[in-house]
Amino acid sequence: MNQWKAWMRKRSPGFWGFLFLFLLAAVTAWMAWWTGFASQDAWSMPLSGKVIVVDPGHGGKDGGAVSRDGLVEKEVALSISLKLRDYLQEAGALVILTRETDQDLADVGARKRKAQDLHRRAQLVKTSDADAFISVHLNAVPSSRWSGAQTFYYPTLEDNQQLARYIQRELIRNLENTTRQARHSGEVYILKTSPVPSALVEVGFLSNPQEAARLAQEPYQNLLAASIYEGVVHFFAYKEEGGEELSEDR
Repeated sequence: MNQWKAWMRKRSPGFWGFLFLFLLAAVTAWMAWWTGFASQDAWSMPLSGKVIVVDPGHGGKDGGAVSRDGLVEKEVALSISLKLRDYLQEAGALVILTRETDQDLADVGARKRKAQDLHRRAQLVKTSDADAFISVHLNAVPSSRWSGAQTFYYPTLEDNQQLARYIQRELIRNLENTTRQARHSGEVYILKTSPVPSALVEVGFLSNPQEAARLAQEPYQNLLAASIYEGVVHFFAYKEEGGEELSEDR
């Protein structure tokens, strides 16, 4: 100890000044690194703290639409929803799925099965303290000429329209096969009753053979899920950072 004290007494004022500047530079560099690390982490987790309910349409006895080749809506909707869940979770969101298997939410033997199923999906949104709700479906009409993914909203909340437009913008940009715009959904119970920003995405037409063939492919399902995810991220950036408000023609 005495040797240490003697060594310290022999150091010149210049030595102590150099040591002080060295330590100051080291602390400053560490703080800059930590700030950059924290910012990078926040950027890589843009949905941290968000609760998002994802609803794969139909399920169980209710298969939904079916393509000419036997592709069933409930199966594709679930596959895309699971992929969407993974994207959202990787961005920090807590994701609640209304179903994770081939089943609906109605009781066994329920007389009004469809009504009970929809009611329970809506109740899950209301009781989950969610920040957003996304329902995934596939379209079908008598004519085979129509195609293209399209996002729908019900104007109970102003944010519903913006959420749908952000998702639709990414579908248009990434898929490069649709010019459809987000539009009012009409009387869709699960959208009309939702207390949080909500959108229903019809990811394509099973009644169109070419689009049905794409919808059966996993890479295309991944692209659809990624597009919906990107739309959700941009929507929350708009909400929290004052980003651009999308108009009808964007």
